Amino acid sequence: MARIENWNAELRTWLSPFLEKLGHKARRQMCPLYVSGLIGPGDRKSVQPMAERFAPGDYDQLHHFVAAGVWDAAPLEAELLIQADRLVGGSDAVLVIDDTAMPKKGEYSVGVAPQYASTLGKTANCQTLVSLTLARGEVPVMVALRLFLPESWTSDRIRLKRAGVPAEYQTARTKPEIALAEIDRMIAAGVRFGCVLADAGYGLSAPFRQGLTARSLSWAVGIPRHLKVYPAGVKLIWPKAARGRPRRRHIPDILSVAAEDMLADAKWQTVSWRNGTKGRLKARFAAVRVRTADGPPQRIWDMGQQHMPGDEAWLIGEQRMSGEKKYYLANLPARTDLHTLAATIKARWICEQAHQQLKEELGLDHFEGRSWQGLHRHALMTMIAYAFLQHRRLAKAKRKKKNQRTTASTKLTGRASRHRRDHRSITTSAVPALPKMDRHRAAA
Repeated sequence: MARIENWNAELRTWLSPFLEKLGHKARRQMCPLYVSGLIGPGDRKSVQPMAERFAPGDYDQLHHFVAAGVWDAAPLEAELLIQADRLVGGSDAVLVIDDTAMPKKGEYSVGVAPQYASTLGKTANCQTLVSLTLARGEVPVMVALRLFLPESWTSDRIRLKRAGVPAEYQTARTKPEIALAEIDRMIAAGVRFGCVLADAGYGLSAPFRQGLTARSLSWAVGIPRHLKVYPAGVKLIWPKAARGRPRRRHIPDILSVAAEDMLADAKWQTVSWRNGTKGRLKARFAAVRVRTADGPPQRIWDMGQQHMPGDEAWLIGEQRMSGEKKYYLANLPARTDLHTLAATIKARWICEQAHQQLKEELGLDHFEGRSWQGLHRHALMTMIAYAFLQHRRLAKAKRKKKNQRTTASTKLTGRASRHRRDHRSITTSAVPALPKMDRHRAAA
């Protein structure tokens, strides 16, 4: 992230709508200090070192603010959605669903359990947060972080009570269920986005995909290679009974197959979707129309039970330069071209950048408390800090673009003055084209 200088006054102005929702004067004082501590220098972003750097003598108040203070986070979460939508919301924005693991020792911190940690590439003792990231182009803004509670927690009422888990979150919920609940909150707040993206951890869930469709949302999600699909032309027929009573339910006229088998004979093409640090990013893609095998289960002859055909969708395969293959489903329109499908799928990478910056530079995983409330308040403060930095970057990029236009206009005026006696009109086509702005690089 860019080094921030002379930003404290700007931060307080930007935080004004958040501070109005905190009410008490002490909270309005502690919130900017906490956010400043997250943004400012220092390797450790837990309460004590931040207090030493930004609020000497106020450790108790700063700790009380995040861990024990009596204030409702919901109004600040709602304001974060407003600011995020203002920054990057729109029909061309995407909402990326993912989760991020935070390694944690001990067993008393809320949600800690042996779980797969993507950052470590193995199962480890950690907390897992379901994340929602609103992004447009190469500018992400994290809008939600919600703790996932494993069964070892939801089955232990004493443990839940000790960690202060609210009653409404004590029942077991899957990560896709948490994500759908947060999406409902985004929709209710009027956040604008065009497509929901998620990896195979969410895409393999038929209820998750169906939930997105029921909300009239476009989506593109990863799936495991063995997920079953039907050809788009599958038909439902009446089975003929050799003996006994006539059959009462339709069955498909062809059996479902694994996604990788469906694409085995497809036409693969090389597609490039954006510039990376080492040049254009490209891979081989193939796409066919299919029907998902996520309808009600039905016994088919002697083949056992299979899920009936569901909605029509795109099945997309990606073969990376390493030879690794990935598979996706998307409910984008049937007329969508392969380049658009590939670019949409690959837009999900931006949330990984946001996770990394929230941890490495804003201390998302530095919270040392054990409570549900403290963890979620700390996560909220990191998201607010991140949104402020993105606000500042976009403002800088906008000023740079304006200056480029002003410089070009000045050159045009001078050129016109020099050639006025020639009575030749200078059109905009005579102006050298401005270089296309790399939004991410300009923001950084």
